[in-house]
Amino acid sequence: MCAWNPLVSGGDYLAEATNLKEFEESERNKLSSKEAVMDRQDVGNREAGRIGPITESLRWAVALVTLWALVLAPLAQAARTQLKPGWNMFSTQQDVEVGQQVSKEAEKELRMLNDRRVDNYVNNLGRQLAAKAPGEKYPYQFKVVNDRGINAFALPGGPVYINRGVIEAADNEAQLAGVIAHEISHVALRHGTNQASKASAAQMPLAILGGLLGSNSVGATLAQLGASFAVNSILLKYSRTAETQADIMGTQILYDSGYDARAMAQFFEKIQAQDQGGQPVEFFSNHPNPGNRIQRVGEELDNLGGARRSYNTDSRDFDQIKRTVQSLPAPPSKGQPLQADSGRNDGGRQGSQPEWPSDRFVSVQNALLSINHPDNWQAYGQADAMTIAPRGGMVDDGNGNQALAYGVIVNIYEPLDSYGQQLQGPGYGQGPGQGSRQDSRALLVQATNQLVQELRLSNRNMRVVRSGEDISVNGSNALSTYLSNDSPLGGRETNWLVTVQRPDGLLFLVFTAPDRDFQSYENVFRQMLYSVRINR
Repeated sequence: MCAWNPLVSGGDYLAEATNLKEFEESERNKLSSKEAVMDRQDVGNREAGRIGPITESLRWAVALVTLWALVLAPLAQAARTQLKPGWNMFSTQQDVEVGQQVSKEAEKELRMLNDRRVDNYVNNLGRQLAAKAPGEKYPYQFKVVNDRGINAFALPGGPVYINRGVIEAADNEAQLAGVIAHEISHVALRHGTNQASKASAAQMPLAILGGLLGSNSVGATLAQLGASFAVNSILLKYSRTAETQADIMGTQILYDSGYDARAMAQFFEKIQAQDQGGQPVEFFSNHPNPGNRIQRVGEELDNLGGARRSYNTDSRDFDQIKRTVQSLPAPPSKGQPLQADSGRNDGGRQGSQPEWPSDRFVSVQNALLSINHPDNWQAYGQADAMTIAPRGGMVDDGNGNQALAYGVIVNIYEPLDSYGQQLQGPGYGQGPGQGSRQDSRALLVQATNQLVQELRLSNRNMRVVRSGEDISVNGSNALSTYLSNDSPLGGRETNWLVTVQRPDGLLFLVFTAPDRDFQSYENVFRQMLYSVRINR
Protein backbone atom coordinates (compact mmCIF):
# COMPACT_ATOMS: atom_id res chain seq x y z
CA MET A 1 0.00 0.00 0.00
CA CYS A 2 1.16 3.49 -0.80
CA ALA A 3 2.38 5.74 2.00
CA TRP A 4 1.89 9.40 1.20
CA ASN A 5 2.37 12.51 3.27
CA PRO A 6 -0.79 14.59 2.70
CA LEU A 7 0.07 17.51 4.95
CA VAL A 8 2.46 19.89 3.19
CA SER A 9 2.66 23.44 4.54
CA GLY A 10 2.62 26.11 1.86
CA GLY A 11 3.77 29.64 1.19
CA ASP A 12 6.97 31.65 1.27
CA TYR A 13 5.58 34.42 3.43
CA LEU A 14 7.38 33.31 6.57
CA ALA A 15 10.59 34.66 5.06
CA GLU A 16 8.87 37.98 4.48
CA ALA A 17 7.58 37.96 8.05
CA THR A 18 11.14 37.81 9.36
CA ASN A 19 11.79 41.11 7.62
CA LEU A 20 8.85 42.93 9.19
CA LYS A 21 11.15 45.09 11.28
CA GLU A 22 13.01 46.30 8.20
CA PHE A 23 9.69 46.97 6.47
CA GLU A 24 8.43 48.94 9.46
CA GLU A 25 11.61 51.06 9.53
CA SER A 26 11.20 51.80 5.83
CA GLU A 27 7.61 52.90 6.33
CA ARG A 28 8.59 55.09 9.28
CA ASN A 29 11.28 56.82 7.19
CA LYS A 30 8.81 57.44 4.39
CA LEU A 31 6.34 58.92 6.83
CA SER A 32 9.00 61.12 8.45
CA SER A 33 10.09 62.54 5.08
CA LYS A 34 6.51 63.54 4.33
CA GLU A 35 5.61 64.72 7.81
CA ALA A 36 6.83 68.30 7.42
CA VAL A 37 4.90 68.73 4.19
CA MET A 38 1.77 67.22 5.75
CA ASP A 39 2.08 69.49 8.80
CA ARG A 40 2.33 72.58 6.59
CA GLN A 41 -0.74 71.37 4.69
CA ASP A 42 -2.56 70.83 7.98
CA VAL A 43 -1.83 74.42 9.07
CA GLY A 44 -3.13 75.73 5.78
CA ASN A 45 -6.21 73.56 6.01
CA ARG A 46 -6.96 74.73 9.57
CA GLU A 47 -6.60 78.36 8.59
CA ALA A 48 -8.96 77.78 5.67
CA GLY A 49 -11.40 75.94 7.96
CA ARG A 50 -11.41 72.87 5.73
CA ILE A 51 -10.07 70.10 8.01
CA GLY A 52 -8.77 69.43 11.50
CA PRO A 53 -5.20 68.38 12.27
CA ILE A 54 -4.02 64.98 11.08
CA THR A 55 -2.46 63.54 14.18
CA GLU A 56 0.61 61.36 14.30
CA SER A 57 -1.44 58.51 15.82
CA LEU A 58 -3.82 58.56 12.87
CA ARG A 59 -0.94 58.42 10.41
CA TRP A 60 0.50 55.45 12.31
CA ALA A 61 -2.89 53.73 12.21
CA VAL A 62 -2.94 54.11 8.43
CA ALA A 63 0.60 52.72 8.24
CA LEU A 64 -0.29 49.68 10.35
CA VAL A 65 -3.33 48.92 8.21
CA THR A 66 -1.08 49.09 5.16
CA LEU A 67 1.42 46.80 6.88
CA TRP A 68 -1.30 44.20 7.57
CA ALA A 69 -2.65 44.31 4.04
CA LEU A 70 0.79 43.92 2.44
CA VAL A 71 2.41 41.33 4.67
CA LEU A 72 0.38 39.78 7.44
CA ALA A 73 -2.81 39.03 5.49
CA PRO A 74 -0.96 37.02 2.79
CA LEU A 75 0.90 35.26 5.60
CA ALA A 76 -2.37 34.01 7.09
CA GLN A 77 -3.52 32.83 3.66
CA ALA A 78 -0.24 30.99 3.02
CA ALA A 79 -0.34 29.14 6.34
CA ARG A 80 -3.33 26.99 5.36
CA THR A 81 -2.53 23.30 4.96
CA GLN A 82 -1.92 22.45 1.32
CA LEU A 83 -3.51 19.17 0.20
CA LYS A 84 -2.99 17.28 -3.04
CA PRO A 85 -4.67 14.14 -4.44
CA GLY A 86 -2.73 10.91 -4.06
CA TRP A 87 -1.61 8.47 -6.75
CA ASN A 88 -4.31 7.70 -9.30
CA MET A 89 -4.44 5.54 -12.41
CA PHE A 90 -7.46 7.47 -13.74
CA SER A 91 -7.62 10.91 -15.31
CA THR A 92 -9.88 13.61 -13.89
CA GLN A 93 -12.18 13.17 -16.90
CA GLN A 94 -12.42 9.47 -16.10
CA ASP A 95 -13.37 10.44 -12.54
CA VAL A 96 -16.37 12.22 -14.05
CA GLU A 97 -17.26 9.21 -16.21
CA VAL A 98 -16.96 6.81 -13.26
CA GLY A 99 -19.20 9.02 -11.13
CA GLN A 100 -21.84 9.32 -13.86
CA GLN A 101 -21.94 5.57 -14.47
CA VAL A 102 -22.05 4.59 -10.82
CA SER A 103 -24.63 7.26 -9.96
CA LYS A 104 -27.03 5.71 -12.49
CA GLU A 105 -26.72 2.39 -10.70
CA ALA A 106 -26.96 4.08 -7.31
CA GLU A 107 -30.23 5.79 -8.10
CA LYS A 108 -31.76 2.47 -9.15
CA GLU A 109 -31.16 1.19 -5.62
CA LEU A 110 -31.53 4.32 -3.49
CA ARG A 111 -34.88 5.83 -2.59
CA MET A 112 -34.54 9.45 -3.67
CA LEU A 113 -36.53 12.11 -1.81
CA ASN A 114 -37.66 13.81 -5.05
CA ASP A 115 -38.95 16.95 -3.33
CA ARG A 116 -38.22 19.94 -5.57
CA ARG A 117 -37.94 22.48 -2.73
CA VAL A 118 -35.50 20.36 -0.72
CA ASP A 119 -33.47 19.29 -3.75
CA ASN A 120 -33.13 22.88 -5.01
CA TYR A 121 -32.04 24.14 -1.60
CA VAL A 122 -29.40 21.42 -1.12
CA ASN A 123 -28.15 21.72 -4.70
CA ASN A 124 -27.79 25.51 -4.42
CA LEU A 125 -26.00 25.23 -1.08
CA GLY A 126 -23.70 22.55 -2.46
CA ARG A 127 -22.78 24.55 -5.57
CA GLN A 128 -22.02 27.60 -3.43
CA LEU A 129 -19.59 25.52 -1.36
CA ALA A 130 -18.12 23.68 -4.37
CA ALA A 131 -17.16 27.03 -5.90
CA LYS A 132 -14.63 27.39 -3.06
CA ALA A 133 -13.10 23.92 -3.52
CA PRO A 134 -9.53 24.00 -4.85
CA GLY A 135 -8.25 22.07 -7.84
CA GLU A 136 -10.29 20.58 -10.66
CA LYS A 137 -13.72 22.16 -11.22
CA TYR A 138 -15.93 19.08 -11.37
CA PRO A 139 -19.61 19.16 -12.44
CA TYR A 140 -20.95 18.77 -8.90
CA GLN A 141 -24.53 17.62 -8.34
CA PHE A 142 -26.21 17.37 -4.95
CA LYS A 143 -29.21 15.12 -4.30
CA VAL A 144 -31.20 14.06 -1.25
CA VAL A 145 -31.89 10.41 -0.37
CA ASN A 146 -35.14 9.50 1.40
CA ASP A 147 -33.39 7.78 4.29
CA ARG A 148 -33.42 8.88 7.92
CA GLY A 149 -30.05 7.27 8.56
CA ILE A 150 -27.39 9.92 9.17
CA ASN A 151 -25.15 9.44 6.16
CA ALA A 152 -23.76 11.11 3.06
CA PHE A 153 -21.44 9.98 0.28
CA ALA A 154 -19.73 11.37 -2.79
CA LEU A 155 -18.86 9.60 -6.03
CA PRO A 156 -15.84 10.47 -8.17
CA GLY A 157 -16.23 13.46 -10.43
CA GLY A 158 -19.01 15.28 -8.60
CA PRO A 159 -22.22 13.41 -7.59
CA VAL A 160 -22.93 13.98 -3.88
CA TYR A 161 -25.79 12.31 -1.98
CA ILE A 162 -27.14 13.53 1.37
CA ASN A 163 -29.60 11.48 3.43
CA ARG A 164 -32.63 13.37 4.75
CA GLY A 165 -31.45 12.20 8.17
CA VAL A 166 -28.51 14.61 7.95
CA ILE A 167 -30.87 17.56 7.44
CA GLU A 168 -33.04 16.40 10.33
CA ALA A 169 -30.04 15.94 12.64
CA ALA A 170 -28.26 19.22 11.80
CA ASP A 171 -28.81 22.04 14.28
CA ASN A 172 -28.18 24.77 11.72
CA GLU A 173 -27.16 25.44 8.12
CA ALA A 174 -23.46 25.61 8.99
CA GLN A 175 -23.54 21.98 10.21
CA LEU A 176 -25.28 20.81 7.04
CA ALA A 177 -22.80 22.84 5.00
CA GLY A 178 -20.00 21.13 6.93
CA VAL A 179 -21.17 17.66 5.89
CA ILE A 180 -21.49 18.78 2.26
CA ALA A 181 -18.05 20.47 2.34
CA HIS A 182 -16.56 17.25 3.74
CA GLU A 183 -18.02 15.23 0.84
CA ILE A 184 -16.90 17.84 -1.72
CA SER A 185 -13.38 17.41 -0.33
CA HIS A 186 -13.48 13.65 -1.00
CA VAL A 187 -14.26 14.49 -4.64
CA ALA A 188 -11.65 17.25 -4.95
CA LEU A 189 -8.96 15.02 -3.42
CA ARG A 190 -10.05 12.09 -5.64
CA HIS A 191 -10.25 9.68 -2.72
CA GLY A 192 -12.67 7.31 -4.48
CA THR A 193 -10.57 6.57 -7.57
CA ASN A 194 -7.41 6.65 -5.45
CA GLN A 195 -8.89 3.75 -3.45
CA ALA A 196 -9.95 1.99 -6.65
CA SER A 197 -6.50 2.51 -8.17
CA LYS A 198 -4.73 0.90 -5.22
CA ALA A 199 -7.21 -1.98 -5.12
CA SER A 200 -7.04 -2.54 -8.87
CA ALA A 201 -3.25 -2.48 -8.83
CA ALA A 202 -3.29 -5.13 -6.13
CA GLN A 203 -5.78 -7.27 -8.11
CA MET A 204 -7.52 -8.24 -4.94
CA PRO A 205 -11.01 -9.01 -3.75
CA LEU A 206 -11.78 -6.37 -1.14
CA ALA A 207 -12.43 -8.36 2.02
CA ILE A 208 -12.70 -7.24 5.61
CA LEU A 209 -14.06 -9.97 7.87
CA GLY A 210 -17.42 -10.84 6.41
CA GLY A 211 -17.90 -7.37 4.93
CA LEU A 212 -18.17 -6.58 1.25
CA LEU A 213 -15.70 -8.41 -0.98
CA GLY A 214 -16.79 -7.27 -4.41
CA SER A 215 -15.27 -9.10 -7.33
CA ASN A 216 -11.79 -10.57 -7.62
CA SER A 217 -10.46 -7.20 -8.74
CA VAL A 218 -11.73 -3.68 -9.22
CA GLY A 219 -11.32 -4.07 -12.95
CA ALA A 220 -9.22 -2.15 -15.42
CA THR A 221 -12.06 -0.46 -17.29
CA LEU A 222 -14.62 2.19 -16.47
CA ALA A 223 -17.37 -0.19 -17.54
CA GLN A 224 -16.36 -2.61 -14.79
CA LEU A 225 -16.20 0.16 -12.23
CA GLY A 226 -19.67 1.40 -13.16
CA ALA A 227 -21.25 -2.02 -13.54
CA SER A 228 -22.78 -2.11 -10.08
CA PHE A 229 -23.47 0.22 -7.21
CA ALA A 230 -21.83 -2.48 -5.07
CA VAL A 231 -18.62 -0.82 -6.22
CA ASN A 232 -19.22 1.68 -3.41
CA SER A 233 -17.40 -0.79 -1.18
CA ILE A 234 -14.33 0.32 -3.15
CA LEU A 235 -15.07 3.95 -3.93
CA LEU A 236 -16.46 4.90 -0.52
CA LYS A 237 -14.33 3.01 2.00
CA TYR A 238 -12.17 5.87 3.18
CA SER A 239 -9.10 5.62 5.39
CA ARG A 240 -8.48 7.78 8.42
CA THR A 241 -5.94 9.68 6.34
CA ALA A 242 -8.66 10.50 3.80
CA GLU A 243 -11.03 11.54 6.59
CA THR A 244 -8.43 13.87 8.10
CA GLN A 245 -7.80 15.43 4.70
CA ALA A 246 -11.53 15.89 4.06
CA ASP A 247 -11.90 17.51 7.49
CA ILE A 248 -9.06 19.95 6.75
CA MET A 249 -10.24 20.90 3.27
CA GLY A 250 -13.85 21.02 4.45
CA THR A 251 -12.79 23.51 7.12
CA GLN A 252 -11.12 25.65 4.46
CA ILE A 253 -14.22 25.55 2.23
CA LEU A 254 -16.50 26.55 5.11
CA TYR A 255 -14.16 29.38 6.11
CA ASP A 256 -13.87 30.69 2.55
CA SER A 257 -17.67 30.49 2.16
CA GLY A 258 -18.24 32.61 5.25
CA TYR A 259 -19.55 29.84 7.53
CA ASP A 260 -18.52 28.99 11.06
CA ALA A 261 -15.70 26.57 10.22
CA ARG A 262 -16.12 24.76 13.56
CA ALA A 263 -19.61 23.57 12.66
CA MET A 264 -18.47 20.50 10.70
CA ALA A 265 -16.45 19.03 13.57
CA GLN A 266 -19.21 19.92 16.04
CA PHE A 267 -21.74 17.94 13.98
CA PHE A 268 -19.43 14.94 13.69
CA GLU A 269 -18.78 15.01 17.44
CA LYS A 270 -22.52 15.17 18.05
CA ILE A 271 -23.31 12.09 15.96
CA GLN A 272 -20.23 10.30 17.35
CA ALA A 273 -21.71 10.68 20.84
CA GLN A 274 -24.99 9.28 19.52
CA ASP A 275 -23.14 6.35 17.94
CA GLN A 276 -21.27 5.57 21.14
CA GLY A 277 -24.49 5.90 23.12
CA GLY A 278 -25.96 2.81 21.51
CA GLN A 279 -27.64 4.41 18.47
CA PRO A 280 -25.47 3.31 15.51
CA VAL A 281 -24.83 6.06 12.96
CA GLU A 282 -24.49 4.86 9.38
CA PHE A 283 -22.03 7.64 8.49
CA PHE A 284 -19.19 5.95 10.39
CA SER A 285 -19.48 2.70 8.43
CA ASN A 286 -17.51 4.26 5.56
CA HIS A 287 -16.18 7.43 7.24
CA PRO A 288 -13.95 6.18 10.09
CA ASN A 289 -13.41 8.76 12.83
CA PRO A 290 -9.78 9.96 12.54
CA GLY A 291 -9.85 11.20 16.14
CA ASN A 292 -9.14 14.68 17.53
CA ARG A 293 -11.49 16.27 14.99
CA ILE A 294 -12.24 19.34 17.07
CA GLN A 295 -8.53 19.88 17.80
CA ARG A 296 -7.44 19.48 14.16
CA VAL A 297 -10.18 21.79 12.87
CA GLY A 298 -9.18 24.34 15.50
CA GLU A 299 -5.56 24.15 14.35
CA GLU A 300 -6.56 24.67 10.73
CA LEU A 301 -8.77 27.57 11.75
CA ASP A 302 -5.72 29.14 13.42
CA ASN A 303 -3.78 28.58 10.19
CA LEU A 304 -6.49 30.50 8.37
CA GLY A 305 -6.16 33.46 10.70
CA GLY A 306 -8.57 32.47 13.47
CA ALA A 307 -12.34 32.59 13.69
CA ARG A 308 -14.01 35.35 11.71
CA ARG A 309 -15.61 38.20 13.64
CA SER A 310 -18.83 37.48 11.77
CA TYR A 311 -19.86 34.31 10.00
CA ASN A 312 -22.94 32.48 8.81
CA THR A 313 -24.41 29.85 11.09
CA ASP A 314 -28.07 29.58 10.24
CA SER A 315 -30.57 30.81 7.68
CA ARG A 316 -34.31 31.11 7.33
CA ASP A 317 -34.13 28.83 4.28
CA PHE A 318 -32.54 26.05 6.33
CA ASP A 319 -35.20 26.30 9.05
CA GLN A 320 -37.96 26.07 6.44
CA ILE A 321 -36.35 23.14 4.63
CA LYS A 322 -35.77 21.24 7.87
CA ARG A 323 -39.44 21.68 8.82
CA THR A 324 -40.42 20.53 5.33
CA VAL A 325 -38.32 17.37 5.59
CA GLN A 326 -39.63 16.60 9.07
CA SER A 327 -43.21 16.91 7.79
CA LEU A 328 -42.71 14.44 4.93
CA PRO A 329 -43.94 10.84 5.31
CA ALA A 330 -41.46 8.44 6.84
CA PRO A 331 -39.44 6.54 4.23
CA PRO A 332 -40.36 2.88 3.73
CA SER A 333 -38.40 0.40 5.77
CA LYS A 334 -35.27 -0.79 3.98
CA GLY A 335 -36.26 -4.42 4.46
CA GLN A 336 -39.74 -4.18 2.95
CA PRO A 337 -38.98 -4.23 -0.79
CA LEU A 338 -36.02 -6.59 -0.37
CA GLN A 339 -37.55 -9.09 2.03
CA ALA A 340 -38.34 -11.78 -0.52
CA ASP A 341 -34.93 -11.73 -2.16
CA SER A 342 -33.21 -11.57 1.20
CA GLY A 343 -35.06 -14.64 2.36
CA ARG A 344 -34.01 -16.65 -0.69
CA ASN A 345 -30.40 -15.64 -0.20
CA ASP A 346 -30.47 -16.51 3.48
CA GLY A 347 -31.87 -19.92 2.70
CA GLY A 348 -29.10 -20.59 0.24
CA ARG A 349 -26.42 -19.45 2.64
CA GLN A 350 -27.64 -21.48 5.57
CA GLY A 351 -27.37 -24.67 3.55
CA SER A 352 -23.89 -23.99 2.17
CA GLN A 353 -20.94 -26.05 3.40
CA PRO A 354 -17.45 -25.67 1.93
CA GLU A 355 -15.33 -28.56 0.80
CA TRP A 356 -13.23 -29.97 3.64
CA PRO A 357 -9.53 -28.88 3.53
CA SER A 358 -7.22 -31.26 1.71
CA ASP A 359 -4.24 -32.83 3.46
CA ARG A 360 -2.03 -31.74 0.55
CA PHE A 361 -0.70 -28.17 0.70
CA VAL A 362 0.58 -25.87 -2.03
CA SER A 363 2.44 -22.58 -1.73
CA VAL A 364 1.37 -19.14 -2.91
CA GLN A 365 3.41 -15.95 -2.76
CA ASN A 366 2.70 -12.24 -3.01
CA ALA A 367 4.70 -9.07 -2.33
CA LEU A 368 4.45 -9.59 1.44
CA LEU A 369 4.99 -13.27 2.07
CA SER A 370 4.66 -16.85 0.95
CA ILE A 371 2.15 -19.16 2.63
CA ASN A 372 1.03 -22.77 2.19
CA HIS A 373 -2.66 -23.65 1.89
CA PRO A 374 -4.75 -26.77 1.15
CA ASP A 375 -4.61 -27.57 -2.55
CA ASN A 376 -8.41 -27.51 -2.85
CA TRP A 377 -8.47 -23.87 -1.66
CA GLN A 378 -7.99 -20.95 -4.01
CA ALA A 379 -5.94 -17.75 -3.60
CA TYR A 380 -7.35 -14.48 -4.92
CA GLY A 381 -5.25 -11.38 -5.47
CA GLN A 382 -1.54 -10.70 -5.44
CA ALA A 383 0.54 -7.62 -4.52
CA ASP A 384 -0.16 -6.58 -0.91
CA ALA A 385 -3.56 -8.20 -0.41
CA MET A 386 -4.74 -11.77 -0.77
CA THR A 387 -7.73 -13.88 0.22
CA ILE A 388 -7.45 -17.68 0.43
CA ALA A 389 -10.71 -19.62 0.66
CA PRO A 390 -12.17 -23.07 -0.05
CA ARG A 391 -14.79 -23.60 -2.71
CA GLY A 392 -17.99 -22.43 -1.04
CA GLY A 393 -16.06 -20.35 1.49
CA MET A 394 -17.30 -17.08 0.01
CA VAL A 395 -21.06 -16.57 0.06
CA ASP A 396 -23.66 -14.00 -0.97
CA ASP A 397 -24.23 -11.58 1.90
CA GLY A 398 -27.84 -10.92 0.85
CA ASN A 399 -26.99 -7.65 -0.91
CA GLY A 400 -25.37 -9.04 -4.03
CA ASN A 401 -21.86 -8.97 -2.57
CA GLN A 402 -19.52 -11.82 -1.74
CA ALA A 403 -18.54 -12.23 1.90
CA LEU A 404 -15.86 -14.42 3.43
CA ALA A 405 -17.29 -17.14 5.69
CA TYR A 406 -14.35 -19.60 5.68
CA GLY A 407 -10.75 -18.74 4.83
CA VAL A 408 -7.84 -16.36 5.36
CA ILE A 409 -7.21 -12.70 4.59
CA VAL A 410 -3.65 -11.38 4.17
CA ASN A 411 -3.10 -7.63 3.98
CA ILE A 412 -1.00 -4.68 5.12
CA TYR A 413 -2.36 -1.88 7.33
CA GLU A 414 -0.89 1.59 7.76
CA PRO A 415 -1.34 2.73 11.39
CA LEU A 416 -1.68 6.50 11.63
CA ASP A 417 -1.16 9.16 14.24
CA SER A 418 -3.79 11.82 15.01
CA TYR A 419 -2.55 13.98 12.13
CA GLY A 420 -2.95 11.29 9.49
CA GLN A 421 0.76 10.51 9.28
CA GLN A 422 2.05 6.94 9.27
CA LEU A 423 2.67 5.83 12.84
CA GLN A 424 6.35 5.16 13.48
CA GLY A 425 8.61 5.03 16.49
CA PRO A 426 11.66 3.40 18.06
CA GLY A 427 12.22 -0.04 16.60
CA TYR A 428 9.19 0.09 14.29
CA GLY A 429 9.80 -1.98 11.21
CA GLN A 430 13.41 -2.75 12.16
CA GLY A 431 15.07 -6.09 11.95
CA PRO A 432 16.21 -8.32 14.83
CA GLY A 433 18.57 -6.62 17.25
CA GLN A 434 17.61 -3.10 16.19
CA GLY A 435 15.74 -0.73 18.46
CA SER A 436 14.29 -1.52 21.84
CA ARG A 437 12.33 -4.78 22.07
CA GLN A 438 10.05 -3.16 24.65
CA ASP A 439 9.41 -0.12 22.43
CA SER A 440 8.87 -2.37 19.42
CA ARG A 441 6.25 -4.43 21.25
CA ALA A 442 4.50 -1.31 22.58
CA LEU A 443 4.18 0.04 19.06
CA LEU A 444 2.99 -3.34 17.77
CA VAL A 445 0.27 -3.34 20.44
CA GLN A 446 -0.69 0.25 19.58
CA ALA A 447 -0.88 -0.47 15.84
CA THR A 448 -2.86 -3.68 16.43
CA ASN A 449 -5.36 -1.89 18.65
CA GLN A 450 -5.82 0.76 15.98
CA LEU A 451 -6.44 -1.91 13.34
CA VAL A 452 -9.02 -3.62 15.57
CA GLN A 453 -10.79 -0.30 16.15
CA GLU A 454 -10.95 0.31 12.41
CA LEU A 455 -12.27 -3.20 11.73
CA ARG A 456 -14.99 -2.64 14.31
CA LEU A 457 -16.14 0.50 12.49
CA SER A 458 -17.34 -1.64 9.58
CA ASN A 459 -18.22 -4.69 11.73
CA ARG A 460 -20.38 -3.20 14.47
CA ASN A 461 -21.01 -6.42 16.37
CA MET A 462 -17.35 -7.43 16.45
CA ARG A 463 -15.95 -8.03 19.94
CA VAL A 464 -12.47 -8.75 21.26
CA VAL A 465 -12.43 -12.16 22.98
CA ARG A 466 -8.73 -12.56 23.74
CA SER A 467 -5.89 -10.18 22.89
CA GLY A 468 -2.25 -9.37 23.42
CA GLU A 469 -0.76 -12.87 23.26
CA ASP A 470 2.87 -12.90 22.08
CA ILE A 471 3.70 -15.39 19.35
CA SER A 472 6.36 -15.70 16.64
CA VAL A 473 5.85 -15.70 12.87
CA ASN A 474 8.89 -16.66 10.80
CA GLY A 475 11.17 -15.42 13.59
CA SER A 476 9.41 -12.05 13.94
CA ASN A 477 7.53 -10.90 17.01
CA ALA A 478 3.78 -11.06 16.50
CA LEU A 479 0.53 -10.64 18.40
CA SER A 480 -2.40 -13.06 18.46
CA THR A 481 -5.91 -11.63 18.94
CA TYR A 482 -9.21 -13.53 18.89
CA LEU A 483 -12.34 -11.67 17.77
CA SER A 484 -16.00 -12.64 17.62
CA ASN A 485 -18.13 -11.28 14.78
CA ASP A 486 -21.42 -11.83 12.95
CA SER A 487 -21.10 -14.54 10.31
CA PRO A 488 -22.61 -14.02 6.84
CA LEU A 489 -24.00 -17.53 7.31
CA GLY A 490 -25.92 -16.44 10.39
CA GLY A 491 -24.86 -16.82 14.00
CA ARG A 492 -21.35 -15.90 15.10
CA GLU A 493 -17.88 -16.49 13.69
CA THR A 494 -14.37 -16.49 15.14
CA ASN A 495 -11.72 -14.26 13.58
CA TRP A 496 -8.15 -15.11 14.59
CA LEU A 497 -6.09 -11.98 13.92
CA VAL A 498 -2.29 -12.25 13.74
CA THR A 499 -0.24 -9.05 13.37
CA VAL A 500 3.46 -8.54 12.57
CA GLN A 501 5.26 -5.20 12.37
CA ARG A 502 6.95 -4.42 9.06
CA PRO A 503 8.82 -1.36 7.67
CA ASP A 504 5.88 -0.42 5.44
CA GLY A 505 3.12 -0.99 7.97
CA LEU A 506 1.37 -3.72 9.93
CA LEU A 507 1.18 -7.12 8.23
CA PHE A 508 -1.97 -8.93 9.32
CA LEU A 509 -3.63 -12.28 8.69
CA VAL A 510 -7.25 -13.04 9.62
CA PHE A 511 -8.31 -16.70 9.84
CA THR A 512 -12.11 -16.96 9.72
CA ALA A 513 -14.72 -19.68 10.29
CA PRO A 514 -18.14 -19.93 11.97
CA ASP A 515 -17.96 -20.65 15.69
CA ARG A 516 -19.43 -24.12 15.19
CA ASP A 517 -16.58 -25.06 12.80
CA PHE A 518 -13.64 -22.99 13.99
CA GLN A 519 -12.15 -25.66 16.24
CA SER A 520 -12.20 -28.13 13.34
CA TYR A 521 -10.41 -25.63 11.09
CA GLU A 522 -7.98 -24.33 13.70
CA ASN A 523 -5.34 -26.98 13.05
CA VAL A 524 -5.36 -26.13 9.32
CA PHE A 525 -5.07 -22.43 10.16
CA ARG A 526 -2.07 -23.07 12.43
CA GLN A 527 -0.32 -25.11 9.76
CA MET A 528 -0.82 -22.22 7.35
CA LEU A 529 0.57 -19.72 9.88
CA TYR A 530 3.64 -21.87 10.61
CA SER A 531 4.36 -22.03 6.87
CA VAL A 532 4.52 -18.24 6.47
CA ARG A 533 7.80 -16.86 5.14
CA ILE A 534 7.91 -13.07 5.27
CA ASN A 535 9.66 -11.29 2.42
CA ARG A 536 12.56 -9.34 3.93
